[in-house]
Amino acid sequence: QVQLVESGGGLVQAGGSLRLSCVASGFPVSSLTMGWFRQAPGKEREFVSGISWNDGRTYYADSVKGRFTISRDNAKNTVYLQMTSLKPEDTAVYYCAAARWGSLNSISSRYEYWGQGTQVTVSS
Repeated sequence: QVQLVESGGGLVQAGGSLRLSCVASGFPVSSLTMGWFRQAPGKEREFVSGISWNDGRTYYADSVKGRFTISRDNAKNTVYLQMTSLKPEDTAVYYCAAARWGSLNSISSRYEYWGQGTQVTVSS
């Protein structure tokens, strides 16, 4: 069983930065394809970024490309999402997700495990 715990959310002004962390337990992140998703009030959950388990390839939604960076620290069993140049439209609950030896993709149903989410609020 994989457990995921996110942290690092908060309130930030537009143009600011935040770094989200997702600590995994029960399975090494080196064998997990990890994804970040977000859900704003009244909207569907959407893919933000992912990193593959085997070769470290990364994938970003167009809306965050160039502003967000996903990374992984195998020693800490942690995945990060560095968010810069934040916009009010980035406001959402951000979720970490994992798929054991999964393919890198943006489809939420292909991720087996989910964290509880962390709130990110960007003020204008």
